[in-house]
Amino acid sequence: MGYGNASNVYKTNQIQTASPKQLVVLLYEGAIKNIRLAELAIEQGNLEKVNRYLIKAQDIVAELQNSLNHQGGENQIASELENLYEYLLNQLLQANLKKDVEKMVGCRTILSELLEAWASI
Repeated sequence: MGYGNASNVYKTNQIQTASPKQLVVLLYEGAIKNIRLAELAIEQGNLEKVNRYLIKAQDIVAELQNSLNHQGGENQIASELENLYEYLLNQLLQANLKKDVEKMVGCRTILSELLEAWASI
């Protein structure tokens, strides 16, 4: 088994055995990682990779948005997170269209703050 395959097996096991809280943390980490990779690809002038990484980040934020639970006592928090995720999706789209590093950094900063908050729960 090669390193790449072992890494994929590890990631799959990590996801399959994670609690809902851990899954959210993994999603935040994945979005942050992909935005950072897009920033590095901009520095290298590789626009194809920028596009690919930002689309991955958008997909992750969309998954976070789709997983919100609007039932129960956390309704206000879910609504606020939905608005924030919608903002992030728009910013990531604009960052991709314009190859705007500032928008990427802004999104990464927000996601890092959310990650920190979730990790401390």
